[in-house]
This record gives sequence, structure tokens and C-alpha cells, in this order.
Amino acid sequence: MKATFRQSMGWLHTWVGLVVGWVLFFMFLTGTAGYFDEEIGRWMQPERPFAQAAWSMDDAAILGLGRLAAAAPKAERWFIGFPDHRSPDLYLFWRNPPEPDGQDATSGSETLDPATGTPVEYRDTGGGQLLYRMHWRLHYMPVRTAEWIVGACTMFMFVAMLTGVIIHKRIFRDFFTFRPRKGQRSWLDAHNVLSVMALPFHLMITWSGLLFFGYLYMAPVVAASYGFGEAAQQTYFDELFGRDGIPARAIVAAPLTPLQPLLRAAESRMGAGQVRFVNVYNPGDANARIVIAGGPLTPSRHRTEMTFDGATGELLRASVPRSAPLVTYQTLLGLHEGLFAGPVLRWVYFLSGLMGTAMIGAGLVLWTTKRRAKSGDTFGFRLVERLNIGTIAGLPVAIAAYFWANRLIPVGIEGRAAWEAQAMFIAWAVMLAHAFIRPASRGWAEQLWVAAGAFSLLPVLNALTTDKHLGVTLPAGAWELAGFDLTVLAFGIAFAVVAWRFGHRRRSDTAHDEKAWTPAHQETEAAE
Repeated sequence: MKATFRQSMGWLHTWVGLVVGWVLFFMFLTGTAGYFDEEIGRWMQPERPFAQAAWSMDDAAILGLGRLAAAAPKAERWFIGFPDHRSPDLYLFWRNPPEPDGQDATSGSETLDPATGTPVEYRDTGGGQLLYRMHWRLHYMPVRTAEWIVGACTMFMFVAMLTGVIIHKRIFRDFFTFRPRKGQRSWLDAHNVLSVMALPFHLMITWSGLLFFGYLYMAPVVAASYGFGEAAQQTYFDELFGRDGIPARAIVAAPLTPLQPLLRAAESRMGAGQVRFVNVYNPGDANARIVIAGGPLTPSRHRTEMTFDGATGELLRASVPRSAPLVTYQTLLGLHEGLFAGPVLRWVYFLSGLMGTAMIGAGLVLWTTKRRAKSGDTFGFRLVERLNIGTIAGLPVAIAAYFWANRLIPVGIEGRAAWEAQAMFIAWAVMLAHAFIRPASRGWAEQLWVAAGAFSLLPVLNALTTDKHLGVTLPAGAWELAGFDLTVLAFGIAFAVVAWRFGHRRRSDTAHDEKAWTPAHQETEAAE
């Protein structure tokens, strides 16, 4: 046990951060990319046209319903997602009921041109959504297992942040303190500055991330009141969100009421152009229900919902005021997702996420920097050092490989989207292997240069393989495409600068690391 409370918190901060640091780095980096998931997906499907043709919501709804009726006449649910400023296509989804022979329910989806209703064929890709889902589903493992792992790591992150605040007596002064070319001290300053600069964002994103799966982590509490099983869980969610359950099919055929009058009624309540999507439950049945949702995007995730009888068109239910606890819960989740954010605020989210990623990386490097002279060449030290290289430098290389695979894998190949993801993890495995084979100093430099090249050359690869390069997208004002190319180019330049400076400062950092700490830092070191 450490001598003082602050020293105990320093020990806890160090080891909690180290144990899950690499998983947290993965979560923060992929989650940060998710704030531009639509824009990344747009770049990864260069077949999409620049401009969106004029379309009518009524016509799009008719076209969508017609396509759903043809593609999934026996479905238990149809979904129509209307275009918006970030996603210009008409999105259709359907879910079929389980088969009588016991097979699981199946589902399908299509993307349509909202002006013509014709299916649009873009290359199969995971897009930005794959990176977004990775930050909480991880990959190659069951979803529930991933959620438990992510929840545990998020709790560790929350503990690390709270203990970090406790051990920093000069937290606001550290915000303005950065001493370059000081080796170990520079890494500590970088970790402190990055921690304090976006501390409100880090606290919000971590705490709200824990709340996302609160029902999973506190399942016994829910089961104590609602019981076990899927039906009990559905009852819990219906009561939580104040929604009526959808009735079972009556097994009585009934035509679906015309959708246009319902859309007009919904638009009059939600505002012009604010209808976002339509859910049709039990289509073609006397117990059909049509749920129309929309309204301005807000941090509270609140959408106006209107439920109609699908056979008669009668309005059965409209959104009602929510309880204060539910509003608080939904607001925290909305702040975590950032879907309400406009372009400027989205960039604030993105940059804050990058600072969180860099904070975790700096903390991991600080651990090895402080122990290089004391620990010697032990197995544990070498393991941490190599994992740092393969994750902090290697994971960005892997994400760049994901984008390279999008351009290089043949468009018509079967399982193309899966191969893009596999290319990412193969590249990451290569980087991890490289980190264990090469000397540490050379491993850092080489992987940073690989990252610089992989990102810097992406716009060149894009120009060689598509007609949506900077020479076209900039004059056309297609900023969702040009912005991607310019952003990865900026990342490439940043990695090149870091790699170049690393090569020049490697010897001086080693010399500084062997010097004694000043009295201002001795207490922090003693705590660890």
C-alpha cells in the first residue's frame, strides 16, 4: 500500500491505464472516425453521383413501398429512410418472420435513387459504419462478449480519469506546460496537456458510453422487476421509452392505407422536410401499424413519432412528453453519438476524439519511457514497448490499409466488404509482428514512416483508380469527398513530421531519460 492517498491514486492510475490502454486506444481511434462515418462511406463508394436529383417525399414513399412489396411481401416489418443532407439515398430495410421450421428471422436492405426508385449498385463496403461499430463491437467475436469487454475497459477508463484528476495538484497549470525535447518530461507534459484540454469531452464520452449498455450490465435489476426472456425485455424497453407494443398479426388480409395523407399529417406536426423515416409493421394485415418519425435533430435524441392504424389510417398515438430521467439518459446518449452536430461541432467532436486517442497513446509511451532505465530489458518491459509500437503506430497503418483495400480489391468479388476489414486486421498483425522483430527505436521510426506514406498516398491512389479526385471534387464543391482526401493528406504529413523528429530526437531523449526528476515531479513518480 502506498504511503499517501495521492500516491495510491497514482499507482492505480498507472496500472489501470496500462492494463486496458491498447483496447482503449482502439476504441477511441475507431470511435473518433465514426463521427464522419457517412462521409467516409461516401468516399468509399466513388460510384455515387455528385449531385442529388430533385425528389418528392410522396413519390419516394410510393416507390419505396412498391419495392418493399415486391422484395419482401411476407415481411413483418418494412423501413423507409428518406434522404438527408449527409445521406442522399432512399434506404429500404425489411425483416422477415422466423420460418415455421425453426430457422431464424432473415432481413434485407436496398438503396434506391429517390427520384427514379431504381436500385443503385455501389461497391460492397463496410464504409465508415464498420469503423464506428468496431469501437464497441470490436471484431471477430460475439456481440455480447464484445459489449462486456468494452464495458469493463470503459469503467477502467473512467477510474483512470478520476484518479488522474486526483494526482494532479496543478491540473490547470499543467494545461499551459509543455517542455519539448525533454524526453520523459515531454511525454508527461503531452499526456497532461491532452488530458486537461479535452477533459469535459473525455468525462462525457466515457460516462455516457457506460450508460449505453446499462441494461446489460445491470440485467439482474431489470430481471427482478420484469422477469427473464425476450418478452420481458421487450416489455421493459416499451415502458422505458413510453411506447405501445406492436400487436401480433391478426392473420386477416387488409390493404395498406395510402401513405401520402399520413406523411402530410406528420409533416404538418414535425415541420417541412423533417420527416426522417417510416416503419410499417405487419404490412398487408388488419393489425398493420405505420410509425412515422422525424423532427429536428437534438442532443436529447428526441424524435416526434406518430403511430397510425395501417388499415384505416387512424392516428392512434403521438409522441408524449418524456420523464426527466429518460430525457437525461437520452441526452447523454445523444451527446455521445453526436448525430445532432452540424459541420463545425462535428469537427470539434472529431478533434476532441483525436486528443483522447493521443492522450492514451502518450500515457502508454510514458510508462515505458519512465521505466527504461529502471526496469532494464525485462520481458514485461519489452512486451509493453512492442505492443505500444504495434498499436500506436501500427493501428493507424491498419486503418489506412482498410482504405487502400477499398480501392484495390476488385469491385465484384464475393464478400468484398469482409475482405476490406480483413485487410485492416492483416495489416495490423503485420505491424505487430514487425514491432516484435525490429529494435524498438527502429520499429517506431519505420512504422511512423509507413503510416506517413500510407495516408499521404491515398489521394494519389484515389486519383489513379476513380474520377472523384481532388482535381474534380474541389472545383465541384464536393467537400465530403475533397475533405476526406485533404484530411488523410494532413494525417500523412503529420506522421511524416513525427517520424522525422523522432529520428532526430532519439538520442537526446535517451540522455534526458537518464537524468533525475525535478522535485516537482518526484511525488508523482513515487506514487507510481
